[in-house]
Amino acid sequence: MLIKKKIGNLSSFSVGEKKIDRLPLEWYECTKRILHKRTENGREVTFKFLKEAQNLQQDDVLFADEEVLIVVDVLPCEAIVLKPSTMHEMALVCYEIGNKHLPLFYEDDCLLIPYDAPTHRLLRASGFEAIVEKRKLLNGLRTTVSPHAHAGGESLFSKILKLTTTNE
Repeated sequence: MLIKKKIGNLSSFSVGEKKIDRLPLEWYECTKRILHKRTENGREVTFKFLKEAQNLQQDDVLFADEEVLIVVDVLPCEAIVLKPSTMHEMALVCYEIGNKHLPLFYEDDCLLIPYDAPTHRLLRASGFEAIVEKRKLLNGLRTTVSPHAHAGGESLFSKILKLTTTNE
């Protein structure tokens, strides 16, 4: 099944008698333009987002018919969890994370970073209370500059992708 765009979020759909077929995604797969995966019920799904990445979120609906909804399920992963107690501590943590160009997530007054041992050791050595927990990384903060559009409203990558793909 070819998916070219998301069609909404489960919160805005009337599920009724439809079955929900979850598509498990790792946090880093949520921004991919092209991806091949299988749903929990074995349906093959291919993303081919020709415009900018869709930035898929938990419970985004990718397909709907009379019988089934294919819905994104972001999988939990090991994460470094930081809960800065002051704005000064928040600034210091963000500085350290930003220097490493790491993805950063925010949930319930906590900063979440995908786990890696060197970063965990660095944060602990710097005096931060960094704990490791299994968490869903859902609320990504935009910490890097995204590709911008030029004339025509498309990024260079989008234009190249259109030139190299056939109309399907």
